Amino acid sequence: MADTALQTTGLWFRYQEDSPVLRGIDLQVPRGQFLALVGANGSGKTTLVKHFNGLLRPWQGQVFVYGQETAGRSVGELARQVGFLFQHPEQQIFSASVRQEVAFGPHNLGVVPAEVDRRVEAALARFDLSAIANRPPAILSYGVRRQVTLASLAAMDPPILVLDEPTVGLDARGVGETVAWLQELHAAGRTILLVTHDMGLVVEHAERAIVLSEGGIVADGTPADLFGQPELLARASLGQPPVMALAQALSPWGLAGDALTVETFCRAYEALYQARSLASTPPPAQEGRSTTGGDDRASQRGEGQP
Repeated sequence: MADTALQTTGLWFRYQEDSPVLRGIDLQVPRGQFLALVGANGSGKTTLVKHFNGLLRPWQGQVFVYGQETAGRSVGELARQVGFLFQHPEQQIFSASVRQEVAFGPHNLGVVPAEVDRRVEAALARFDLSAIANRPPAILSYGVRRQVTLASLAAMDPPILVLDEPTVGLDARGVGETVAWLQELHAAGRTILLVTHDMGLVVEHAERAIVLSEGGIVADGTPADLFGQPELLARASLGQPPVMALAQALSPWGLAGDALTVETFCRAYEALYQARSLASTPPPAQEGRSTTGGDDRASQRGEGQP
């Protein structure tokens, strides 16, 4: 398990005695992987990921972080390895100022003051929060509060990040900034577990996709594997990425219907356009003949001219 960041074996969980939410989950997440966890509401996604930082504990089974079982380890201890982003910013914001909020995590991890200050300033700058660092986060807009929670997570600098719907409620700019940050972390070797309903994020960025349905894993593979199974998508109440739906709508005209990303769609569309253009281009004129069928030499002599 040296190369495994997160693992569960036979994980069962229930909030009520007779209603299991997770049903025997066996999962391994390698170090440095970008994994997307998808499924309908109520499928068990948030319940599963809350086990990785100790917010929930198994009813049956085991949970491991870097090969060490989480049983008996506190949430604070696990926070050194697993950074957790809640779906709703208000669930984890409580400090009097943005700066204090961002500093809370590394300070409580025992990071030396000078390093705390460095991390806080870097995180504030990274998420464009420096100008409002002394304002209460509770009065900020939803999108800015989300940026505050991301900055707080960045300041802790954990090797594993678990993010529960980090782009919900964000505008296009906010989504772009969040995704860019995750790409930076992934490139730096961080392990990322992303819970999302945004299928576009899955196909554009995830290396692996796991589908949960009724508390169990029903699919585990690449995004291409997942979105190539329409029956599975329907059973798990998942939609196709919008670009793939567009590609399939154009497939009767010859466009490849398996385009998953904007890039692959553009390549397929360009190939189709070029093929149709070549098919509709008239054949080149024979040498010595005009395109109208007259003799070029006659034209040059002025014969047949009005």
